[in-house]
Amino acid sequence: MHVELSKLASFAKEQGFIYPGSEIYDGLGGIYDYGPLGAELKRRIAELWWRAMVQLHENIVGLDSAILMHPRVWEASGHVEAFHDPLVDNKVSKKRYRVDTLIEEYAQRLEDRARKEVEKKVQKAGLPREAVTERLMAHKDFQRAENLRSRLAAALRTKDWAALTTLLNEEKIPCPESGASDWTPVRQFNLMFSTHLGAVAEEAQEIYLRPETAQGIFVDFPLVWKTSRLKPPFGIAQIGKAFRNEIVARQFIFRMREFEQMEMQFFVPPGTEEEWYTYWKERRMRWHMHLGLSADRLRFKDHEHLAHYARAATDIEFEFPFGFRELEGIHSRTDYDLSRHAQYSGKKLDYFDEALGRSYIPYVIETSVGLDRLVLAHLSQAYTEEMAPTAEGGEEVRTVLKLHPLLAPIQVAVFPLVRKEEFIAPARKIYEELRFYFMTAYEEKDSIGRRYRRYDAKGTPYAITIDGQTLEDETVTVRERDTLEQIRLPMNQLRSFLSEKLSIPVWLQTF
Repeated sequence: MHVELSKLASFAKEQGFIYPGSEIYDGLGGIYDYGPLGAELKRRIAELWWRAMVQLHENIVGLDSAILMHPRVWEASGHVEAFHDPLVDNKVSKKRYRVDTLIEEYAQRLEDRARKEVEKKVQKAGLPREAVTERLMAHKDFQRAENLRSRLAAALRTKDWAALTTLLNEEKIPCPESGASDWTPVRQFNLMFSTHLGAVAEEAQEIYLRPETAQGIFVDFPLVWKTSRLKPPFGIAQIGKAFRNEIVARQFIFRMREFEQMEMQFFVPPGTEEEWYTYWKERRMRWHMHLGLSADRLRFKDHEHLAHYARAATDIEFEFPFGFRELEGIHSRTDYDLSRHAQYSGKKLDYFDEALGRSYIPYVIETSVGLDRLVLAHLSQAYTEEMAPTAEGGEEVRTVLKLHPLLAPIQVAVFPLVRKEEFIAPARKIYEELRFYFMTAYEEKDSIGRRYRRYDAKGTPYAITIDGQTLEDETVTVRERDTLEQIRLPMNQLRSFLSEKLSIPVWLQTF
């Protein structure tokens, strides 16, 4: 089931996952707050990334660098000079768009339309599935989409904004809101937020909120290398906030002005970068699938237009409610970053390799995943509406969030069947024991069926009910969220059962 984005946003707000920022003041564009369930989901994803990336690799260490950095850092990285988005305004709707996003999304719509037509014709003609690809290549909408992408890549590569303006007008790219193709000339817009450092306004120094977390890793590279006694290949991992003044913040939490990144920069000897690039591509894709994202909704997409620092780059894309978009980037950054910082700082960032008997500046393989986008990916895949049996023998629609059990904000819910002391006392005893080991909720309001449905929507994988039989033999009912299967377990076996199902170490061993 592919849920509509507006419906998912409404659900996330209603359940306490994600709220619009500053809502009582009518909100702040592109800013969101994580509610009680969202904060827990986000924390769990970050913890699993950290354990898989740092704990499982003896040559990867962690870092937490500052958000505010010396302004020369951003000159060295190229952000001051080149960190701009090409923007355009629609004269009818008065809406502003990133040109590359506008054209890419239109090209994707053309391709999707062509694919649907071809698949329908192939199916009607009784042809094999392989015929889709051949016929798709010849479809006029598909060819137009490929031509748009080619012209876009060429214009971005040379920063030819006039060519982008011509492309918009010649191809009559429509505004998503008004449908009009009346555009202003394309122009650049700097994405970095600036502020001032200093107590006296006249003497304050202009600095920037970091637009990415990677530069903190590069600047601290020599300190980490020396204090951790590491040698290439080794990595530095970091989770942290970044800020971009996105002129068009949209698609819920996919593109925000304040967001969180999980990045790892892997420093390797020159000449070994290709094998490590391949290694991290496979490793990162496996991690996403191991955490429950469907292989059918994940794909690699190599960059046609490489950044100035990159030798190779690919995105792991996920099929969000609005189509396939970047979830994580894997980049072979060469020695660009360390070389630039050595040049601008005047400090040597060479590593002396005793085995080779020479110094070199390490090459870098980067993995960078947006934590907020990962939250959105798991929410959009997990959201399910399905028919489920009722206590009366009928059926009803239930909304269930089928998150991986390790990601569930509330892992266990404990319910007394009815609000009587003989049921409440053992239920509270179980709750008090389990909450030391798992995120556990206790609730006694409403019928047991309503409570099950309520926690299905929160993504809780296991519900424990204390019923009449509990009073006789000290066993309880354990209900599984996805299958609705119910089993009976002795109260004294609950902790070991749940530990087996919800243990991060067990999950890591299989990764």
